[in-house]
Amino acid sequence: MRALVLTVVHHPDDARIRHRQVAALLAAGWQVSYAAPFSGYAVTRAPEAGLTTLDVPRAHGRHRGRALRAARSLLRERAAGHDVVLVHDPELLLAVRGLPVPVVWDVHEDTAAALRTKPWLPPAVVPVAAAAVRRAERAAERRVHLLLAEDAYRDRFAGPHPVVPNCAHVPATVRRPDDPRVVYVGHLTRARGADDLVAAGRALADTGIRVELVGHADAEATTLLARAHDRGVVDWRGFLPSAQAMGRVAGATAGLSLLHDEPNYRHSRPTKVLEYLAHGVPALTTPLPLAARTVEDSGGGVVVPFGGSAEVGAATADAVRRLVGDPDRRRAMGAAGHAWARAHVDWALHAPGFVRAMTAYAGRSAPDVAQEA
Repeated sequence: MRALVLTVVHHPDDARIRHRQVAALLAAGWQVSYAAPFSGYAVTRAPEAGLTTLDVPRAHGRHRGRALRAARSLLRERAAGHDVVLVHDPELLLAVRGLPVPVVWDVHEDTAAALRTKPWLPPAVVPVAAAAVRRAERAAERRVHLLLAEDAYRDRFAGPHPVVPNCAHVPATVRRPDDPRVVYVGHLTRARGADDLVAAGRALADTGIRVELVGHADAEATTLLARAHDRGVVDWRGFLPSAQAMGRVAGATAGLSLLHDEPNYRHSRPTKVLEYLAHGVPALTTPLPLAARTVEDSGGGVVVPFGGSAEVGAATADAVRRLVGDPDRRRAMGAAGHAWARAHVDWALHAPGFVRAMTAYAGRSAPDVAQEA
């Protein structure tokens, strides 16, 4: 089997795309062409058996036209040499019309709800754009096959579609969560808690516990984080490849997920929370429904309240201090989270279902929403 996997938005080293889905296809014997914005993220393409890498322009903010035109050209030139095309960005639905092979859209998020968190989009435009996105999703369901990252996304579509949940690679053994630092891994924006993370760093200044941030930041958060890093409030390491990022998680006192109460986050289980639990690290999360349920069900974390940045930072620092002062509780949380992650969210449990879905879609020329499994 041959798959063409395409993103113009996500980092080429994206954990869901590169380290779970592409890796699962390669392990199953597929030939994979992976098109991503390698140059746009200054990523060197590494050779791997069965994998062909293709560079495309990066789409970001309002600058998307060039990337979409390049994606359309690439698909016209190369799609026919594959059994199935897998796209990861909703805007790519504009580029896949008329392709001679089946197309699968991996639905990562609630795109319409996510528009509220885009600083480059004028607030007055958001309701109109959100309505247009909903119409586009309904139209897409009639033209392409879907994979959903969350069970909660089912309600947006008319028919049933396979759910390939956000998961984590769960190591068999983990370090104790005893290092004097707390870690955040993921994209950094104000809606994802950048201000709150900085506030937590300030509140922990007298404890010797460092707040370590791993991930790209948008333009708005970059200024804030660069200043905080220069002043020693946080240690911002920028983007790290998945293996290195998880290396920073391992052994930390806690992992932080301080997402704000935004519609897009209410229906999603943050992958970072799962990654913290997978590595035996207690997770501290704001009370988003699925995130809170995850730490409560697993016994692997603590919920801190929503609020202003100073309030969230203080609550986070207080939770960290309690974990530091109670090593038995901290280690018990880490062990419970790791055991729960191994049983429920290990990618090894879900990779076969993903490969089966892709195999089933290959060869189908058009979706039938009444027949999707």
